[in-house]
Formats: sequence, structure tokens, C-alpha cells
Amino acid sequence: MSELTTAARPYAKAVFELARDSGTLPAWSEQLAAMSAVVASEGSSALLSNPKLSSAQKVEVIGEIIGDKLTGDGRNLLAALGENDRFSLLPDMTTIFEQLRAAQEGVMEVEVISAMDMSDQQQNTIAAALQKRLGREIKMVTRIDPSLLGGAIIRAGDLVIDGSIQSRLNSMKAALGR
Repeated sequence: MSELTTAARPYAKAVFELARDSGTLPAWSEQLAAMSAVVASEGSSALLSNPKLSSAQKVEVIGEIIGDKLTGDGRNLLAALGENDRFSLLPDMTTIFEQLRAAQEGVMEVEVISAMDMSDQQQNTIAAALQKRLGREIKMVTRIDPSLLGGAIIRAGDLVIDGSIQSRLNSMKAALGR
């Protein structure tokens, strides 16, 4: 676990609790995504590391870029991050916030890496099987990796199901090598 992730966790939890208690999870998701995009954008490191700008000026610039998506609480978060020179935590905070939100809403993001495009029926079948196994609503993200040759790899949190032909060939190669 990276040092940034460890430092971002308390901020993300505090923001999540505020958003949950006030019923503003979607608005906070949008704000955090916008803040992260600004901080991660090209050229932002020059702005954020500029010693001639005060933290209030940096917050003001970020706020102007984000525009209407930024609420008063969002501006307060930026100010707190600015005072402690913690703007770099925003991408990790956003990731942790979204994980907490997904858990709260009973949704799990699952990555399916396949050798070729999957039909809607195949995706629905996989999603239904995972929903039954994990007891959560499944949000599926698909990616194609031709090096798998066939089959798929499914990543759902800590669970990894490798049903790729490449994996099977590697297993057979190891068994024959013994």
C-alpha cells in the first residue's frame, strides 16, 4: 500500500461519512472526480508546487477550474488539503471514496479481461453468476487482451478467477516440466 493511500484514507472516510449522512454521495463523487482530474492534469504540479502562491490562491485556482460542481464543503476540503500541502492525495481519496460508496450501495466493480469481445448475453451471464456468488450488484468493466488466446480473467476485489487458455497452457507446461 502506498504512503499516499495511507494518508488519503482518513480524509476519504471523513468525506464519505459527511456525504452519506447528508445524502450527497453522487454530488461528492462528482466533486472528487473533478478535483482529482485537476490535480492529476498536466501542468498542475507546477501550479501546486509554486512557492509564490499561497494555499488559498491554489484553492481559488482549483475552484475556478472546477466551477459549479464545487460546493462550500468541497471548497472547505480543498482549503484543508491546501493548508497541509496534501493536494496530491486527491486521486487516492477519490478511489477510496468510490470503494466506500460502492460498498454502502451494495455494488461491486468487477473487471473482466477477455481474449475477444464478449456478447451482451455473455456479459449478463457472468454478471448474474458473480451477483449470485458475491451477493452484490455487479458493475462490470471489460477489457480485451488478445494474449490470453481465449477465455477470460475476472477480478472482483480480492477474488481472481483465471479461466484463460494462456493460464491453462502455462499450467500444462509446468506439469510437463516436472
